[in-house]
Amino acid sequence: MTRLTVAQALVRFLAGQWSERDGVERRFFGGCFGIFGHGNVAGLGQALATAGDDLPYYLARNEQAMVHTAAAYARAGNRLATLACTTSIGPGATNMVTGAAGATVNRLPVLLLPGDVFATRAANPVLQELEDPRSYDLSVNDCLKPVSRYWDRINRPEQLPSALLAAMRVLTDPAETGAVTLALPQDVQAEAYDWPRELFARRVWHVPRPRPDRAALARAAEVIRSAARPLIVAGGGTIYSEATGELAAFAEAHGIPVAETQAGKGSLPHGHRLAMGAVGATGTTAADTLAREADVIIGIGTRYSDFTTASRSLFAAGARFVNVNVTAFDAAKLSGLQLVGDARECLTDLAAACAGWRSDDAWTARSAALSQSWDMSVDQAYSLDDSPLSQSAIIGAVNAAGADGVVVCAAGSMPGDLHRLWRPSGPGAYHVEYGYSCMGYEIAGGVGVKMAVPEREVFVMVGDGSYLMMAQELVTAVAEGLKLIVVLVDNAGFASIGRLSESVGARRLGTSYRSRTGGPLPVDLAANAASLGAAVLRPESLADLRKALEEARASTRTTVVYVRTDPLADDAPSSGAWWDVPVAEVGAAAERAAYEEAKRSQRPHLTPPS
Repeated sequence: MTRLTVAQALVRFLAGQWSERDGVERRFFGGCFGIFGHGNVAGLGQALATAGDDLPYYLARNEQAMVHTAAAYARAGNRLATLACTTSIGPGATNMVTGAAGATVNRLPVLLLPGDVFATRAANPVLQELEDPRSYDLSVNDCLKPVSRYWDRINRPEQLPSALLAAMRVLTDPAETGAVTLALPQDVQAEAYDWPRELFARRVWHVPRPRPDRAALARAAEVIRSAARPLIVAGGGTIYSEATGELAAFAEAHGIPVAETQAGKGSLPHGHRLAMGAVGATGTTAADTLAREADVIIGIGTRYSDFTTASRSLFAAGARFVNVNVTAFDAAKLSGLQLVGDARECLTDLAAACAGWRSDDAWTARSAALSQSWDMSVDQAYSLDDSPLSQSAIIGAVNAAGADGVVVCAAGSMPGDLHRLWRPSGPGAYHVEYGYSCMGYEIAGGVGVKMAVPEREVFVMVGDGSYLMMAQELVTAVAEGLKLIVVLVDNAGFASIGRLSESVGARRLGTSYRSRTGGPLPVDLAANAASLGAAVLRPESLADLRKALEEARASTRTTVVYVRTDPLADDAPSSGAWWDVPVAEVGAAAERAAYEEAKRSQRPHLTPPS
């Protein structure tokens, strides 16, 4: 037996956890982010202080941000590793709710370790305790239940081993993963207990590659072989499964064009003859045209969000769906034929089951022509040299400078433009959080990506709205020596919501940064970035921007490249796909009429796959 406190036992256990897939083992926890308060400093704080390199500690500046960092780290590592996050009870714990929701929405493993009120209730109410007259067993940590895939409160030391094993089962299960919360009462954290030594043994969690059911595989192959105009929609699961090679081989063998979701972008590199780029509400004309004409959609690792389906207005009414997904919940969507299993294994088996079959040559030739036409539109958008600079030109300059790096973004108008315009070099080069579209993710997410792939340049693209929500993680990057190149695009407000508000009759209310007198705010975001420890460059022209990006790459410091744009400009080419945002039935007659007309294009997708 080994006598340790609950917190010490927890830290020692986490340090001994490893994941394995395809024979490669790696530490599952790359460290623990934290902000200490009275609810965790005496327990987890003391335990982490003695853990050293077994579980490195990193100081964040915001609790929500640390969860974003952990989620980004997990995504960059294809969900085979993550970070733990600890906070005190109270505002520290509730600050993690948004980050936890983002991780769970995006199917990314993160471990949350919030402090909690006293299990003994010896001096209730303690500082930051939320009292609820219905039960003394409630605390603010219960807010994390609906956004966690597993949640537990450790009220006794004896409960810890089973909770830890349950947490690891969920974190390492590709079909179940998301945020996991272990609430830790502050008195229990400090309590000593005699632990079985087996709890601290090196433990390897084998991440499975489940094979599809044989009968389901035969049915899926039959539907695919019957297609005249098939289209693949590659989602994030394609990349997490490391199935991009199998995807390319399958598409090439059968002549099937490939469209990509936000999470799946980079499944095929730009320039591949079957790569149609982004699909859906922020899609390319190539992918969306083919989506409207396809008779069979092969979804691989996608959860079919409303942006992917253009609010179910994109795919033909009679289209049939074959859905490859490790999660049955996602595979069942759109009345699809469910092929539940690992994306790489499913593609390998489908290739064998469809051997000798190819789609019509005319369909493949049409897809190539559409892709070429879209590339010409992007070339034009990239070459715009307006004053102030267009967002499209900024994206083009960053794409050229960061072709071998990773671009990180999350919210506003930029993710849509990036989805359409960015030319990825391959998997892992494109990291846009658009499942939760959480403002403030960008810089924190960039920190996580850089921790996971320190050998790559990380380009964070962030608008002024998102920057103002969570700029402080620049300090974390500087403190930890993690070099980021942050392209801060200032359009004096919310460009995306500004345009959307006009389409619903809201007249850009609350979407621009103006003083009460109507003039611009005397705010200097570049100076703010400098005050947080970053080097700052202020290019004015496209040539200046390209030079600034070269300078930022050559530097060893985190550098913010500050660029102004026109908030009213909407220069990116578009496929014209729709997105369902309801319009008031009273007071916005013209906008409501346009909305009702668009609603008629929605389809229930109830056609059986076979």
